[in-house]
Amino acid sequence: MGRIDREKFKEVWPDITTDEVIITDERIQHIRVRHPNDFDRYKQYLRGIVEDPDYIIEANKPASAVLLKDFEENGKHFQAIVRLHSSADDPTYKNSIITFMKIKDKEWKRLLENKKILYRRA
Repeated sequence: MGRIDREKFKEVWPDITTDEVIITDERIQHIRVRHPNDFDRYKQYLRGIVEDPDYIIEANKPASAVLLKDFEENGKHFQAIVRLHSSADDPTYKNSIITFMKIKDKEWKRLLENKKILYRRA
């Protein structure tokens, strides 16, 4: 799905072992069930979200990050949650997308107001 800039993610988890980000078939199915049509309609945005997030905010689980990206050309906001790979993990694993969805303006604002911002694009 793309590659992360490890410097941007140091606040999330300092022990990131790879910059490669994948998405498994099981996670694609999860997204299709939980967020109908979002994956098929917006999957072309995933690389941009991963490689150039507008915000990285604290997630509820360790070694995970919430990525937020606003695409101005279509006025849509997106959220992706990424699980980061550390040296304690199975070495065959990679950073991995846990979920992905389009979010409404209200949710975008709520996340930015109520969650700890770890990275903000300049």
